[in-house]
Amino acid sequence: MYLIGIDIGGTKCAVILGRLDQKGDIQIVDKKGYSTSEFPGPGKMIPGFISGINELIKTNNFTIKDISSIGISCGGPLDSKNGIILSPPNLPGWDDVHIVELFETEFGLPVSVQNDANACALAEWKFGAGRGTMNMVFLTFGTGMGAGLILDGKLYSGTNDNAGEVGHIRLDRMGPVGYGKSGSFEGFCSGGGIAQMARTMALEKLQMGEKVTFCNTIQELQNITAQSVAEAAKKGDGLAKKIYEECGTYLGKGLSVIIDILNPECIVLGSIFVRSAELLIKPMEKAIVEESLPLARKVCRIVPAQLEEQIGDIASLSVAANSIKTKT
Repeated sequence: MYLIGIDIGGTKCAVILGRLDQKGDIQIVDKKGYSTSEFPGPGKMIPGFISGINELIKTNNFTIKDISSIGISCGGPLDSKNGIILSPPNLPGWDDVHIVELFETEFGLPVSVQNDANACALAEWKFGAGRGTMNMVFLTFGTGMGAGLILDGKLYSGTNDNAGEVGHIRLDRMGPVGYGKSGSFEGFCSGGGIAQMARTMALEKLQMGEKVTFCNTIQELQNITAQSVAEAAKKGDGLAKKIYEECGTYLGKGLSVIIDILNPECIVLGSIFVRSAELLIKPMEKAIVEESLPLARKVCRIVPAQLEEQIGDIASLSVAANSIKTKT
């Protein structure tokens, strides 16, 4: 079974040709990537995708009849039931785009769209760290903090595609701002949130005349990133380690809410956890023991994502594969 995936991101996009074999494994056959800035807005990007799909099919000696389905992964908000992209903040000009209808009309194939967190959840569930589970939660834990939910063996997106917006949960009265709310899960546990915490703590040290290894002067505060703090922490810097300990503690608190409400078998954590788990695990586990129900905690594994480098490509193909299963 051959599938087409379209991965639409704020900085880069791709069209992917994939193959789902009889064992249920998925392989990337070919791919064509784009910089989002090359084709700003749907008026230029969508024709670029159509051209890319035709090119992949021709280059690999296929016809459109060889393709079973097209899956689209895109940042939200969107309406997956009606196939409409609804003004994602990282995609200026993508307002009320009926993307499923456009591609169904062009190619005469089944087409489905999901937000990127849901698409990544499908990918990790079917082909990654959550394989074989019935109840799994995927957390992006990257620039922001979003979630995709697999419940009772199915993707759950909620009444109007807003299920899984865990980044908006407030974990403390004050704290870094994420998802428009100070002290939110995303505020404490995201690339942007870690950088905010680091800037605040580094400013305190610098104003007292103390040295900060990952920031030499007050003028350099805006250059701090989650990655630069992680690199300093891995080299033993005390302040950097404290920042990641704080993040790990709130990560555990946020996961405890998910564990108690959803009772999942597995929580899969993306980007930052994949790269820096050793800085986060101890405070995370301590908070989970303190905050979550023992019976629910006992059956829940917390693991890093397995598809990190390919997850965007596999995610869009997973949307295509899932739509076939759902419709059959």
